Amino acid sequence: MLQIQGLTKKYGKFLALNDLNLHIEKGEIFGFVGPNGAGKTTTMRIVCGLLKATGGEVLVDGISAIKNPEDIKRKVGYVPDFFGVYDNLKVMEYMEFYGSMYGMKKDDVDEIAEGLLELVNLSDKKEEFVDTLSRGMKQRLCVARALIHNPDLLVLDEPNSGLDPRARFEMKEILKNLGSMGKTIIISSHILPELAEMCTSIGIMEHGQLIINGKVEEIMQKSQGIRPICMRAFTPDYNEEEESHQYISTVLKEQPNVGKVMFTEEEIRISFTGDEQAAAQLLKNLLERNILVSNFYREKEDLESLFLEITGGKQA
Repeated sequence: MLQIQGLTKKYGKFLALNDLNLHIEKGEIFGFVGPNGAGKTTTMRIVCGLLKATGGEVLVDGISAIKNPEDIKRKVGYVPDFFGVYDNLKVMEYMEFYGSMYGMKKDDVDEIAEGLLELVNLSDKKEEFVDTLSRGMKQRLCVARALIHNPDLLVLDEPNSGLDPRARFEMKEILKNLGSMGKTIIISSHILPELAEMCTSIGIMEHGQLIINGKVEEIMQKSQGIRPICMRAFTPDYNEEEESHQYISTVLKEQPNVGKVMFTEEEIRISFTGDEQAAAQLLKNLLERNILVSNFYREKEDLESLFLEITGGKQA
């Protein structure tokens, strides 16, 4: 459905996308993960024909988004990370407005809109003014609007941003329903556990490049060997906290499979690539060096831990 080959985007001297390559099969729900500025939104806008690329190729169902951006807009539905302002438009009028932009007849739009509003649980709001809706309702309406022309690909940029837990749950259920209907979906989100539940595959981006990409199950398997260890520790040999931390850090970095060591107010977080037996040996080695340890545990295998390890702990 989507093929991205050598995609590059520059803003002056700033390289936003650096030789990006990605392939998404028809019917997949693909999740984009990465820190702010990683290139997710830039990629999505190029795919939707809304932004010119500096180089490379993007094909949506065989049509070039680079050479034929207007044709692409009929193949793609786009849900941006902001809603916009629509004064004095009712929900059904909003749907009719967007349907008319695709040359659709009013009767056809009304029939399709009725089904889409039911899909996003807004059937009872069709006579309400758009600007009176809650943020969650507006986001769901935006999804319905993006589907009005029956696109092959649905692209959502941070659709859960700013939503309360209930609204996030409703959005997740809508996207899962669309996936079960065979729609190909690309979604970016900072809420990594939700991506793990919704998506069939994910890609982690940083500095305009795809660091890791694949099926959720495959990536979760890759995370098993790099789950961090968290613990609390002190040593009776040093009274000053700074000296104690320095000694503990030195000892930890001498141990096999230990990478980064980070001290927080609550605990010590260790990047660790060993298995469970190696973790037990690490604990034994610390005790032998007169480091007293409590609350020693390995973080749960999830996409959030993997993301933090790969991006060096930067916030999404």
